[in-house]
Amino acid sequence: MVDFEWELVDALNRFFEVEGVRAIAYRLKQSRYTPQVVDLLVDSPHPEYYMAIECKSVDARKAKTLYFTQHFSVAGGAHQIDRADQFLLKSGRRGLLAVELRRGPGRPKAAHFVSWEEVLQRFRSKEAGLPVERIETFPVVKRRGGCYLLSEENLAEI
Repeated sequence: MVDFEWELVDALNRFFEVEGVRAIAYRLKQSRYTPQVVDLLVDSPHPEYYMAIECKSVDARKAKTLYFTQHFSVAGGAHQIDRADQFLLKSGRRGLLAVELRRGPGRPKAAHFVSWEEVLQRFRSKEAGLPVERIETFPVVKRRGGCYLLSEENLAEI
């Protein structure tokens, strides 16, 4: 998981540099005793890039669903999705869930950006989680040379 977070930070910062966008992505420091609200933040004067991103990495061969109980934490009596949503409301950031789907040796990994509205709607309607099949309908970030490659379409489609 940590590798996915760092790879996504690198991909975002490469994209911003190549496209000449005033923005910077960074990973929040994790602490054993303090719950982390989200994994990555993007600071930018451009509203479309002012984001908070939660990252999840799942083995798509075994998990057919990204479960709200299994893959997200509860700290201080509050579910991770509720904590992240409060942060998004207070900060004014755009929320995304980045899901890396691993398919095993010899098969390429792919990441998908799921809109926070989709995550929140499913969570609030008491669904068990997000099926991998549904995650795959969201914009994909492909890999080349072991790196994720972001494009304007990846971020605009969400």
